[in-house]
Amino acid sequence: MKEFFHLIIAGALGALAAYFNVLLIPLVVLAVVMVIDYVTGMAGAAYSGKLSSRVGVLGILKKAGYLALVAVGMVADYLIGSALLKIGINLQINYCFGMIITVWLIINELISILENLGELDVPLPGFLVNIIKSLKNRVEERAENKPDDDIKE
Repeated sequence: MKEFFHLIIAGALGALAAYFNVLLIPLVVLAVVMVIDYVTGMAGAAYSGKLSSRVGVLGILKKAGYLALVAVGMVADYLIGSALLKIGINLQINYCFGMIITVWLIINELISILENLGELDVPLPGFLVNIIKSLKNRVEERAENKPDDDIKE
């Protein structure tokens, strides 16, 4: 039975790699930081005496919501790209919304990891916190103010 699950996971990851192409590495990074955030969050909750199964389940649901958000971005990319191709416009931009959402979530997870580590009384270098928050602001600004010259016909 265990081998069956390994086969399913390997097949699913292979299919995702072929389908997502550009988004594979960012999605793997997102998965890794989500796991680290979950573990550090649970450790922080245990450290502060707030650990409960409800907290754990809510954390998992939140992470599932992140993946759903990335899926929505990817579907939006597909629909917009397909519609524009039908009217003869080729943007040559793949997974724009999916990529922006994924990078934004990675940065949010990094901020959350730092907050969790702070709750565990781990000393945090101020420059690292500032850099990650600055990255978040830049991604948000870039997504909101995308210049027209990035769009190619």
